[in-house]
Order: sequence, then structure tokens, then C-alpha cells
Amino acid sequence: MTLKARVHSCIGNLLDLVVSTSSEHDVYKNYRRLREQVVHDFLEIRSLSLGSAQQEELSFCGKQVENFVPCYNVSPNRLAGFRDGEEFNRHCEVAGVGSRCLVRPPKDYNIPLRWPAGRDVIWSGNVKITKDQFLSSGSLTKRLMLLEENQIAFHSDDNGVKDYSRQIAEMIGLESDSDFLQAGVRTVLDIECGFGSFGAHLSSLNLMTVCIAAYEIFGSQVQLSLERGLPAMIGNFMSRQLPYPSLSFDMIHCAHCGIVWDKKDGALLIEVDRVLRPGGYFILTSPASRHRGASLSAKNRILFAPIEEFAQKICWSLLAQQDETLVLQKTSNANCYASRKQGDIPPVCQDENDAESYYKPLLSCISETTSNRWVPVQNRSHRPFDSQLSSDELALHGIHPEDFLEDFHAWTSVMKNYWSLLTPLIFSDHPKRSGDEDPLPPFNIIRNVMDMNAHYGGLNAAFLEARKSVWVMNVVPIGGLNTLPLILDRGFAGVLHDWCKPFPTYSRTYDMLHAKGLLSHLSLED
Repeated sequence: MTLKARVHSCIGNLLDLVVSTSSEHDVYKNYRRLREQVVHDFLEIRSLSLGSAQQEELSFCGKQVENFVPCYNVSPNRLAGFRDGEEFNRHCEVAGVGSRCLVRPPKDYNIPLRWPAGRDVIWSGNVKITKDQFLSSGSLTKRLMLLEENQIAFHSDDNGVKDYSRQIAEMIGLESDSDFLQAGVRTVLDIECGFGSFGAHLSSLNLMTVCIAAYEIFGSQVQLSLERGLPAMIGNFMSRQLPYPSLSFDMIHCAHCGIVWDKKDGALLIEVDRVLRPGGYFILTSPASRHRGASLSAKNRILFAPIEEFAQKICWSLLAQQDETLVLQKTSNANCYASRKQGDIPPVCQDENDAESYYKPLLSCISETTSNRWVPVQNRSHRPFDSQLSSDELALHGIHPEDFLEDFHAWTSVMKNYWSLLTPLIFSDHPKRSGDEDPLPPFNIIRNVMDMNAHYGGLNAAFLEARKSVWVMNVVPIGGLNTLPLILDRGFAGVLHDWCKPFPTYSRTYDMLHAKGLLSHLSLED
């Protein structure tokens, strides 16, 4: 593919992720005007970079693609012959939007409420769920409450979520869930997360919790979580690896997620083992339904038995089981694998370098047992994130301390300028203020930020150092230096991605996109 074609393709994928920051009056009209201006600016930049004055006019898409997610369409995937979980994966070669156009918002779209109010109340017109589907959705109404005809409220302070979190902490051996950080738990992967209630609670404890769930047509867990300002992305590992390197998360959580974990000869549990750090925790909560004539505890013993049996084969230990919740811990001793009985399955992988994992087929072997990143979670930092790392920690990633320190200071300085420029735009009812001083409530509307070429995660660190209430999806483009392990080790959210394909998310899910050096990266790659 030529550079011109690559830049054309990649810029086209950027325009449907951002939410408008206009006033709430006549939102639809202002949204369209701003989007037209964005298109004009991007096309002008592209024409200048290519030395061409020719510009392409882009029209707006039809109503049917207001919530369109490119590459995810189960019906065409099945028609193309994909089965056994593959139909739920991304297949950009099968489904497309047709002619290039810009996705417009629904006519009843409203600017999201400002953080933190937007965490607990969203506009129902902003997500793909109707009132009838809402009222007939069964378990959905147990978690949500309809305040008015156009709003949905979430019970983020529900005692059930707090009690559940506290129960998990006690099963791990902690006095309270406020001790998760002291136990080395900073990053959590929440599989099939519902609508983010557990993640919303953990965020109040300064834990980075990323929701990952399969694509859904209506009532999407990912769309609703992102609308609330919670980290989330579409993902499914029924047949392929997750787009994370090994040893990425301190805890992996699955509550009523509907996954049959002992399926595929344990390949799904092997994938959990791959992305779980040494000493990390796997939390599994089973469905609460009872079989006639059998107690709940007896049912769960039957359900958990094959999982416990396989867990022993991959050097996990059972910490506790209470009612419908099981807590397993990955070994922190890499020698455990060598000490297993000869012939035990699964074997240890011969090729230990899978840090470039990007939707590869699921493994049938245990990986990364000799990695220099094999550091037990209990030995890691007890802070929610690391703005700076020691020389030894940087050496694990092949990063020179001088380069890292220079990047840190540069972003700390740049953030002040960024915020000063953004303030009059995102706080329209306040005068311009300095970068160190935020307006009084209502709080800012920038919550979901994507760094499209994250490098070391410096933008993310600068936001947190400045105490801005945002989270950042740090995207590391494939084909370049893979710094994602470093970013995840700092306690941030991140993912690998090929920017010449659409990012796996719903429309209008990010408030700010940052793309320093992205086009230069594509030019070098070409």
C-alpha cells in the first residue's frame, strides 16, 4: 500500500471516535458543523503532507450506521463460514461500511454529563438501547434505573458491589478492598463486565480496571461503559488471543460472564494465564441459579471442579471459595512448571517471545515463564501508577533512563500548555484560566482520552501528575517499537493496534484524540 493510500485510510478511521464539545442547545446542528470543520482540517493537513491541493468531499452516512462498529458483524461473518467463536471476532475483510462517509449522531443525542456525574447518569439516546429493550432486558433492570424518559442511572454506590469487592479482598487475605494496592493489585481486566459497576467501584480505589466484552447489537456493555467514562473495549478470545502482551494484569475478573472455562482443552484458561502476572489473581463468580434438588454450594462444586483440576496443571493454587465465587492465584515461582510430573499438560512453550501478541490463535502451552518481566505482583509498586521508573525497571524494557526522563519532563511541561488551550473550549461557561487551575464544578467533560501513538505513556503520566480526572487508552501501533509492556507495567491501560484498520469501539466514545508522531510512524513504516 502506498503512503498516500495508508494516510487516507488511517485518517478516515479517526473521525468517528470523538464526541462534540458544543453547547447543549441545538446539539445536532453544532455537532454537524464541528464535524465538517474537523474533516476540512484533516483533509487540508493530508493534502499538504502529500504535496497535493486536491481534497475529497466526504458525505454523512445514513441513519442505519449511527452506532456502527466496523469489522464486527456476526451475520456476515457466519455467511463467510466463520464458526466456533470466530464469528464474534473482528473481520475487516468481510464487513464494511461501503462508501466512505462520516457517522453522524442520533437526532436525540445529548452531550454527556460532565464527570463525575456522567459516571452514574447517561442519556439513553446516546446508546443503542430502546426503552422497550431496556424494560424487557431482565438482568439489565436489576442494575439500572430509569430516572426519566431520556436518562439511565447506575447504582455505582450500591452496597452489593461494595460488599462483593470486600468479599474478594477478604478471600485474598486482605482486611479490606482498600488494601488491593498494598497487595500489588493495580490493573484489573474485567471480562464481560456488565455495565461497569464493579469497575466504577474499583476506580474509586485508584485501580485501573479495563472492561473487555464481545460485540453486541443492543445494550452493549462496552458502549455503556465508555458512555459512563469507564475504560472499555470490544474484545473476544474464544478463538484468538487478546491484544495484550503476556504478564499484563494483576487481576482478571469474570462474574456471570457466560464463558465455559474448561472448553477447548483449557485454552481459555491458558490465555488468562498468559496475560496474568505472577502472583496475580483470577476471580470467577458463577451464575447464581439453582438446580432442583441440589444446593448452591453443591452445584458450584460441580461447576468449579474441572477448573480447579486444570488450574493445578498450570501451577495455580486455590485460595478460597465462598458461595458462588472462586479465587485462584497464579504461581510466582517460575520453577513450578519445571517441577511438574513428566507428561503433564499443557507443556511450556518453546518460543517465549509473544510480546507482539496481536489477535494470534490461542496457545495450547504455557508462555513467558523465563521472561525478564516475571516479577510477582506482591513485589511491584504500591502506587496506583508510576510517573517514573527505576533504572532496573527501565532496563527490563531496553529503555535508556535519559530518554525516559526527557520524555517525562517534556510531557509535564506540555500538559500545562495543553490544558490552558483546552480550558476555554471545554469549559464554555468559564473564562480562560491557567493550566494549573481548573474551573469550579460542574467539572470538565474530557474524560475518555486516546493517545494514538503512546510511546512511553508520557501523556497519560502527565494527566495523572496534573491530577486531571481522565483515563487514557494508550495505543501502540504495530510495526514500530513495542512499548506496550512498559505502559502496562506503569499501571496504565493500553492496547496494540494497526491504525490502517478501524479501532474496535463504538462511535462517539472518546472526548479527545491525541496523535503526536502518528503520521511520521506511518511514513517510516511505508
